[in-house]
Amino acid sequence: MAYEFERKQRIAVVGGGPGGYEAALAGAQLGAEVTLIERAGVGGSAVITDVVPSKGLIATAEAAKSISGASDLGVQFFARHDTTGKPIRPEVTVNLSAVNKRLTSLARQQSEDMRANLVHAGVSIVQGEGRLDGDNAVIVSTKQGGTDFDRVEADTIVVSVGASPRELPAAKPDGERILTWTQLYELDSIPEHLIVVGSGVTGAEFASAYCVLGAKVTLISSRDRVLPGEDIDAANVIERVFKRDGMHVLNKSRAEKVERTENGVVATLTDGRTVEGSHCLMAVGSVPNTQNVGLEEAGVQLTESGHIRVNRVSRTSIPNIYAVGDCTAEIPLASVASMSGRTAVFHAMGDVVNPIEVRNVTSNIFTQPEIATVGWSQREIEEGIAQGTIYKLPLTANPRAKMIGVRDGFVKLFAREGSGTVIGGVIVAPRASELIFPLALAVEHRLTVDEVASAYTVYPSLTGSISDAARAMHIVL
Repeated sequence: MAYEFERKQRIAVVGGGPGGYEAALAGAQLGAEVTLIERAGVGGSAVITDVVPSKGLIATAEAAKSISGASDLGVQFFARHDTTGKPIRPEVTVNLSAVNKRLTSLARQQSEDMRANLVHAGVSIVQGEGRLDGDNAVIVSTKQGGTDFDRVEADTIVVSVGASPRELPAAKPDGERILTWTQLYELDSIPEHLIVVGSGVTGAEFASAYCVLGAKVTLISSRDRVLPGEDIDAANVIERVFKRDGMHVLNKSRAEKVERTENGVVATLTDGRTVEGSHCLMAVGSVPNTQNVGLEEAGVQLTESGHIRVNRVSRTSIPNIYAVGDCTAEIPLASVASMSGRTAVFHAMGDVVNPIEVRNVTSNIFTQPEIATVGWSQREIEEGIAQGTIYKLPLTANPRAKMIGVRDGFVKLFAREGSGTVIGGVIVAPRASELIFPLALAVEHRLTVDEVASAYTVYPSLTGSISDAARAMHIVL
């Protein structure tokens, strides 16, 4: 659809993460004059220090686990000794310095690719720190120290400034022994003993990866289980795998402080116990980067936690200012930020908009195995918030799972009583992030379990368990 204006609509996007990037592309697509202000590089922390490098590290861990576990499938690795000729079994080792070099290179390349896409679309990119000057302009500090400034006039402003790792005064990261997840890529070797404080998504993912990579890992969880916000069956599977792989999990334990020692770190728990290690990863959440951005001066409402309040089209309390991504109170996922960025600009320019339905958002935890979810949860069904029937099918019954040596996981479906409409699901499996898509389509388009079961799946395949579970619910419902 083409749009004509007496003057091109001017859009200023503050922050080039997934949300800001998509907002800028959408604005350029609709014919606006778009300026993107980004401090670190296009892609923001999601690409440069978070999602891209962390999932790259996890991919390396998956490769290491596949090699080390190949003997279960009858594959054995030997090397011949130079002098005796006798076969000796080689050890699987990981060169972390080389891995991190690759990860940072991948992140830079992804950032450059995204930048090239914006330039090709006609977006102007300004490197620097952006601060709102009322509701119609952004002041950009283009030189370190704030000595040079640009002023970008705008009819619409999209704020996408992201979030940063939360730092605790009693466990201040130093970038050497006490680390945030953005600093892990500076390590030259696998930590001898990594203490992970925090058992949420970030803590669980890195604990899983480093355990597989060969580090001794102690995971400190303040709750009674790891991943306390996730499906309880899924969390139990992950904790069982963690312990089987040799991880030391300390549930119902809270770290009071973390200090450096002569050769490592020591974490002191609130009950007086101590845990000594070589390094400590602090994974205790994040805080929005909303300070000193000029939001409150412009009249934009914030929550008590400092997140920006937005409605379902990502509009703030000021009509021409929108906000997307982790700086808002929305779900902190790159996919949600991207969709919010497009939605914000479409709404600002009068295009057709489908307000974001957070219930249909898929999410994934990149542990081994992965956990993917969509729609209503089992807890919400059991508490009566949603009306539904639950069916769980272990992957151990799946022929493809047996062939590739899958020992853990399941498919769980939630369907509306009576109609059989799929309202949610959980998949715990290798590459669950790929397997969840059929359930996402079912939730989005309100398919019934019979409609899901009527689609053909490859035999043998892991997706066959989705069809099997849907078929079984025909009888249940």
